[in-house]
Amino acid sequence: MNQYIVMQGNTYEEDREAGMIWTDQKDRGGKTPHSWKRIEEVQKGDQIFHCVHGEILAISVADENYIKAGDRYFVKLNYFELPKPLVIKEVIHKISEFLPIRYSPFRKSGDGNQGYLFPCNEQLALTLLGLIQNNHIDSVCQEQLQLAIETVIQKEQDVLTPMMAEMEMDLRAKIRQSAENFKRHVAPLWDEQCALCGIELPALIEAAHSKPWHECTLDERMDAYNGLILCKNHATLYTNGYIAFDGTGSILISERIPSIDFGKYDVHVRMKVLRKEENKRYFRWHRKNIFR
Repeated sequence: MNQYIVMQGNTYEEDREAGMIWTDQKDRGGKTPHSWKRIEEVQKGDQIFHCVHGEILAISVADENYIKAGDRYFVKLNYFELPKPLVIKEVIHKISEFLPIRYSPFRKSGDGNQGYLFPCNEQLALTLLGLIQNNHIDSVCQEQLQLAIETVIQKEQDVLTPMMAEMEMDLRAKIRQSAENFKRHVAPLWDEQCALCGIELPALIEAAHSKPWHECTLDERMDAYNGLILCKNHATLYTNGYIAFDGTGSILISERIPSIDFGKYDVHVRMKVLRKEENKRYFRWHRKNIFR
């Protein structure tokens, strides 16, 4: 199952009542914007966060694959309204690291980008879900206080909680399985050891993406050359942009690490990894977008 974020604006109430989202197939210029075309990707069981004027008001589940009818695309949905909206500007600092550079639904300010249906990677979806769950718990607690020991008002909340719990479980399993599969693909290319320091203990090494998961196409996510095996220390430095590698595999060390502390972090300017030719384009992306 995949996740999406839809920007509905003033059409939300009507769409919710009808149990669907929809777009025209072509704009006035006869073209199909990417955020309209993406509705063709929606499959039965996919989940969608509904954003209206900067607030997520509902999560829905696709009842069936998308359909074409006349000059429009449609997806039939089962809407689960949230008891308390999630205000994006209030949580943007918690989700910004998972926003993709391309096709991001939100800007760093928390404002929405122009468009309709946006992809939502698993890490972003899981973070949004956790924030929504916290809001949901707060709402239920306040309601219980107001009603004392009386029965809490039941409607969407009765089905919302188990739906979110199942969604969270599926997302965590997908992220964990993907990480395990990626490591299994990458490890043989680096002799099952840290490419910088040679640590081999399985519990202390991991497969670090050069181009992060949430920025990747489906093919790039599992491309063994889009990563390298590093110990947890060097992996943390790499994924956070403290170190990078040039086209020859030589290390680049961020100015954020004072030279006096190189020994502390087990880095030095003569370090080099035995990169493959296929690593170069991913190293280049990492230098341009992550390293600083």
